[in-house]
Amino acid sequence: MSSTLTPPPELESPPSAEVLGGLYRMTVGQYERLVESGALDGQPVELMSGLLVRKMGKKPPHVIAREALRDEILPLIPRGWRLAIAAPVRIPDFDEPEPDLAIVRGTREQYQDRHPGPGAIELLIEVAETSLARDRGAKQAAYARGGVPVYWIVNLIDGQLEVYTGPTPTGYRDRVVLTAGEHASVPIGDLEIGRIAVSAFLPRGTPGGGKAEDGA
Repeated sequence: MSSTLTPPPELESPPSAEVLGGLYRMTVGQYERLVESGALDGQPVELMSGLLVRKMGKKPPHVIAREALRDEILPLIPRGWRLAIAAPVRIPDFDEPEPDLAIVRGTREQYQDRHPGPGAIELLIEVAETSLARDRGAKQAAYARGGVPVYWIVNLIDGQLEVYTGPTPTGYRDRVVLTAGEHASVPIGDLEIGRIAVSAFLPRGTPGGGKAEDGA
């Protein structure tokens, strides 16, 4: 199933300080300097629309789904690319989220002094349960503004994979929903590097799930 997305007006651009009631918005550069200084002291936060936002906790199905996706995608990654796991991505000027998975151009050595930006990212994946509203809202808007070509939301609540493509400054143009029994194409540019079954990463207990091993 596919549809064209029209984001609500509040997601079309980062809110201004006036809209936020005078709250101070920091840039990605300011945030990274704050992290480097140790001022955050390992606090579970990420930068969204220039604000420090607390990361939501992860329930066992979230962890299982991310591990299953990692295991499915990792063997498909070609030379010259890598699979980043729960690592920051730099979306100028006001966002530095930490998606569950990302297919990134280059080697680990190339990112020893910087986080990857949109030009180096081919696919971002968020596993969503408690975070579904944020992943569909602020994060989707940020990834689209940054020009990330393909964005996946593994929706554990409805047991489906939401594939967003066609990034624009106001959101993604297209959305396709895949469910258990269907396969998702894993892209790098115009190349399909493989296909994975949606049911392979839906944990037991979620709609269409049941692939989690006993004791997981």
